[in-house]
Amino acid sequence: MAKILVADDEPDLEILIKQKFRQKIREKEYEFVFAVNGNDALDKISQHSDIDILLSDINMPEMDGLTLLSKMNESSPLIKSVIVSAYGDMDNIRTAMNRGAFDFITKPINFEDLALTIEKTLKYVLQIRDTLNAIKENNILKLYVDETVINFMSGHEFESSLMVNENIEASVAFIDICGFTSISESESPDKVVNMLNSYFDIIVKEIIDQGGYIDKFIGDAIMAVFKGDFHIDRAIDSCISIRSKINSIPNLPDKISFKPKVAIGINSGEMISGNIGSANLRRLDYTVIGDTVNTAQRLQSAAEPDQILISESVYKKIKESFNCLKRGEVNLKNKSNPVSIFEVME
Repeated sequence: MAKILVADDEPDLEILIKQKFRQKIREKEYEFVFAVNGNDALDKISQHSDIDILLSDINMPEMDGLTLLSKMNESSPLIKSVIVSAYGDMDNIRTAMNRGAFDFITKPINFEDLALTIEKTLKYVLQIRDTLNAIKENNILKLYVDETVINFMSGHEFESSLMVNENIEASVAFIDICGFTSISESESPDKVVNMLNSYFDIIVKEIIDQGGYIDKFIGDAIMAVFKGDFHIDRAIDSCISIRSKINSIPNLPDKISFKPKVAIGINSGEMISGNIGSANLRRLDYTVIGDTVNTAQRLQSAAEPDQILISESVYKKIKESFNCLKRGEVNLKNKSNPVSIFEVME
């Protein structure tokens, strides 16, 4: 059952929501918790640790919705917020999105739109939680996996399945936030980490929406892998959307002269998938390696801000589906001959 917190000082809204979602409530699909302002919402969150979504007005007494968003980012980053407000001007929308809002609905409320938004937000929350649970389970497993424990858990079959290494066909994308190192030299660690995490949150959403997964975070870059049907197309669609979403982030205050841009490299082909690391340290990463992966990373290194670069072999596979421009030839590390590269346009 999904638990949804509604923060709004309008008393009629609680009645309306209970009426409009009475079937979901009766069938125990949704449970609603109500708060009259931001302070009350934070109290309710402390009382209900399993809240999935926050629906919040902006204009409320004691603590407004935008302040609540800031507090939520610090205390409850897994709860996704949807602003529901009559203040639908672009400044409020941008401020809300920059403080972590997942979506924005204007009043008077279209309850059909609200229902679809709740479903979409819940789907994203569940994807994030599934990913975190998988990471947690994987990290715990990596700490304790030795021969004795593996044999105790499931015998030889478990050991064999855990250590399977295979060749796969997939696409890999490296997404780098350009120039972020300079921010880390001039701003406080808390501000740097919060900014980076907010950018990563945007990027991760677009990757997950296209069925990709995060292989690893590398400093201020992300390595993503796409497998299955149409993996090349999904990887490129994801990266085009990432570029658009990052470019739509509003400018930071004047004292921080930084506007985020991404440089992206994508490659596709055969790669090795397996557990890579140190058995002595009991630290293994299930990842992909090989020339296809290395080339994607080097394409990203060659990309300028706002560029999505692909290899010629990828271009030949997707040229009928995407608008691309040839950008000449570049020398990539460990490649004996120059490589033709193409830029994916809008």
